[in-house]
Amino acid sequence: MNLKLLLFSGFVLLFVGCSSKGHNVYYSDYGSTGGAYGGSGNYGTPNKNPKSHEATMRPYQINGKWYYPTTVTLGESYDGIASWYGPKFHGKKTSNGEIYSMYAHTAAHKTLPMNTIVKVTSQENGKSTIVRINDRGPFVAGRIIDLSNVAARDIDMLTTGTARVKVEVIGFDGVISDSMPLSKENLANSEYEIAHTNNSVQLSNFMVQIGAFRRKEGAEAFKNTHSNHAPYHATIREYQLDDSPIYRVMLSGFKSEEEARDFIKSNKVVGAFIVTN
Repeated sequence: MNLKLLLFSGFVLLFVGCSSKGHNVYYSDYGSTGGAYGGSGNYGTPNKNPKSHEATMRPYQINGKWYYPTTVTLGESYDGIASWYGPKFHGKKTSNGEIYSMYAHTAAHKTLPMNTIVKVTSQENGKSTIVRINDRGPFVAGRIIDLSNVAARDIDMLTTGTARVKVEVIGFDGVISDSMPLSKENLANSEYEIAHTNNSVQLSNFMVQIGAFRRKEGAEAFKNTHSNHAPYHATIREYQLDDSPIYRVMLSGFKSEEEARDFIKSNKVVGAFIVTN
């Protein structure tokens, strides 16, 4: 039996709620109560070289809008408004499961990989700080990064609450890349070590689910009838649902979220939707 679009929220991700700052993102397959809400624990500086958290690299939805992390390269930069969050969230869990400390140089970003290191420079006074991404947000129009209290203090934006900034990617996995030309002044207050890193990180491989079946034979037949969507390749992936196998038919080969969305809009397969691996 064709179970297309079967329990979509159970297959991909479950996201509920957000605060006015946006730090309340739930990942059903990670188990985080995320977003600087809930939980308690050590308020000290988080591990400076944590492993990447795969679940927090996947697309998520806030207030009806989807956010799609994609490839990120060293040296990429973004201009926009920075805000900061402090005492209200101190000691609460971030989106990647860590305990937020307003005294650690960390930040929230909508799509950068967790543990990406960025340099944030105020375009108003030229001061800069180096932070590690460990949360999602800010989900306020026009804002591109939410700094911890201490990072906001570094660039003198505690009083104003916001500042126009430049955000530059300078490392991954909690490490500042040794290929980045940073001055001693830039590194003076940094909590993070310098080492070799990759030049880029690919967060998600976008695919489009076109069908889901209880019986493998049905999935095979559906795959065969939808193998003509060149240059995309039809494949079957097996998952468990209520201790029973579910066979999902996917199309792979999309280079970006936009390309996958264009395919869905073409209505070549009714009910198709984006997934990532």
